[in-house]
Amino acid sequence: MLKISLNRLLNEGIKKRTFFITFLLIIFFGGFGISGCSTSDKLAVDQGMRISLIGNNLGARMMHYGFFETEVHLKFPDSLLVIRNLCDGGNTPGFRPHSGRNEPWAFPGAAQFQGDLAQKSGSEGHFETPDQWLDRLDTDLIIGFFGFNESFEDSSGLALFMDELHAFVTHTQAQKYNGHKAPSLVLVSPIAFQDLSKTEDLPDGIEINRRLKMYTQAMANVALKEKIPFIDVYTPSTKWFSNKKLTIDGMQLNEEGYRIFSSFLSTTLFGRLRKGKEIDFEEVRARVLDKNWFWQNDFKIPNGVHVFGRRYDPFGPDNYPDELKKIRELTQIRDTAIWRFMQNIQYDVPLADSRTHKLSVVKTNYRNTKSVSYLYGQEALATLKVPEGYKIELFASEETFPDLANPVQLSFDDKGRLWVATMPSYPHYKPGDAKPNDKLLILEDTNEDGKADQQTIFAEGLHLPIGFELSAEGVYISQGSHLKLYKDLDGDDRADDVEILLSGFDDHDTHHAISAFTVDPSGAIYMGEGVFLHTNVETPYGPIRATNGGFYRFSPQKHKLERTAQLSIPNPWGIAFDTWGQNFFCDTSGPDVRWMMPGSIQPKYGIASPKSQNLIEQAHRVRPTSGLEFVSSRHFPDEVQGDLLINNTIGFLGTKQHKFMDKDTGYESKHRQDLIVGTDPNFRPVDMEFAPDGSLYVVDWHNVLVGHMQHNARDPLRDHVHGRIYRVTYPSRPLVIP
Repeated sequence: MLKISLNRLLNEGIKKRTFFITFLLIIFFGGFGISGCSTSDKLAVDQGMRISLIGNNLGARMMHYGFFETEVHLKFPDSLLVIRNLCDGGNTPGFRPHSGRNEPWAFPGAAQFQGDLAQKSGSEGHFETPDQWLDRLDTDLIIGFFGFNESFEDSSGLALFMDELHAFVTHTQAQKYNGHKAPSLVLVSPIAFQDLSKTEDLPDGIEINRRLKMYTQAMANVALKEKIPFIDVYTPSTKWFSNKKLTIDGMQLNEEGYRIFSSFLSTTLFGRLRKGKEIDFEEVRARVLDKNWFWQNDFKIPNGVHVFGRRYDPFGPDNYPDELKKIRELTQIRDTAIWRFMQNIQYDVPLADSRTHKLSVVKTNYRNTKSVSYLYGQEALATLKVPEGYKIELFASEETFPDLANPVQLSFDDKGRLWVATMPSYPHYKPGDAKPNDKLLILEDTNEDGKADQQTIFAEGLHLPIGFELSAEGVYISQGSHLKLYKDLDGDDRADDVEILLSGFDDHDTHHAISAFTVDPSGAIYMGEGVFLHTNVETPYGPIRATNGGFYRFSPQKHKLERTAQLSIPNPWGIAFDTWGQNFFCDTSGPDVRWMMPGSIQPKYGIASPKSQNLIEQAHRVRPTSGLEFVSSRHFPDEVQGDLLINNTIGFLGTKQHKFMDKDTGYESKHRQDLIVGTDPNFRPVDMEFAPDGSLYVVDWHNVLVGHMQHNARDPLRDHVHGRIYRVTYPSRPLVIP
């Protein structure tokens, strides 16, 4: 009788049925709970089976730990399995946005199941659809992770979610991705929310778990009706969480959490590990992680705007089809490496790599290659001019510190040491090269002569660290689609531990990704993000979905990310707070400086909020700008306190200084002077900060090419070795004693 009533309700209008479906599900499942697979049969595994994971952040983060894939390979060491993870933060059965695809929908008709998310968001390109990817991969088995993001709609969104899930299953079962039959499909529920509120400023999870349980039950009902396997992870995870911290923020599993989750998932799907020859688990996992790294640089390739997005033309066809072919060959080689190791057969990976597709040679389109040259030392310093009374000196360069290549952001710790992020891998990794080795350096002036004489590498093996911030708990670093926390556990100034705090930030255009990290007076971190990007980050407070430029505020104390302002700005490469805690930003392509607060309203997906007015005089609007700072240094003259400093990297090369004043209910500025003027065309000031002693430090990216639209991303004149840091002082006034 209950089944008949439920089926009848599923065919009625959404508004009328929401309450009743929720009520019936509670009756149906409430007394029993649900666990394990809805069928007692384990999945059969055929030789060469191809498994694809789709869905949300729970599945996406599995790629960075490798436990599940390792478990499955070890269960079937001779089956030559191919496993690919296509999950991404914020994904639902039908809504899977991507900046490089014109539509976000996973199947025809999926838009009807969304409200605000159906808004056109400006994504553009020829990145393949979910169906096309599954077809490319010849997928035999799909494992789908859903329910977390949708649960924040509570009971009012339950019926719509069930309809979406039904439609997804129907569509999937009508496909033949492997060319001859429909794929097997398994649904996986969300995990429970772990209560960490006694030790951290996080929700206790009671209300969150009520919703998660409701949506888990709904998924079980859909799977039962569709006669497909369903794995309830919610119920067992409540037991896992009873006596050990297995999440970083209540909802994202840590390494040990993923170890337990992966073992449960693989055992539920395929049964327990068969006894046989002993194979080293960690050796297999290392090979899985290596394969996943190459796979990620295909499916989630950084800088995709040039690979398949709106900036594919005019330069993309010259190199990216070749690069995609090569990265896929490199990934397949890693599959073979996994199989051969488990079969105890020697396999020479470097040799196999050397036989992959040869990349075409990209030629420069720079107007005059004969004029390209680099200046060093005093000769380079002589090209920089400062106003009377000021002095500029070279603090560090690649000549003394070869690791100081393409520096992009700096900061100072409470010991007065300068930290600087370098990224010679910009604009992004090229298949066939060694893996990226960008770094976060600590430079010290131990003899107090105004020049660096000691270097420490805090973190290496990074890829495009375009933003970082120091804190008591470690260093927060932008890493592609992730915000990571690097910790020094033993006090030797080297990172010993890395934790992925948030995932789902977009790096579709790498110079637009989260950057310009700046701390507000409360200790929260502000981050800028540029146009064209579509970010979907899952958090304990719900998914944060952002489009086409704006700012975030991340509170480490609460693990809380907010979309502070969603503004149509191409390159927000500078954020600064005045003495009253008001936030301002530079809108690089304007080039403008604006007050952020008027645009800090609740954003809507796909829609830009209004921007405040530009504050820079027309005669001094020079672009692009990178780096913003208010003068707050007793070492500088009294009359310039509160002035605004802005770097400029094309055309005018240097730093402009503006008086900054209140006007009515807002602000205005008036140009005071050009603090730094450079005549070396390679001088590219991209960041600046006052040191504890009151002097001003300026980062020089130092490159003959900086344009991303004017030249191929692989133009051979893009420099990957130069970088300088300059120090500006006012000698007639004493330095500040910290």
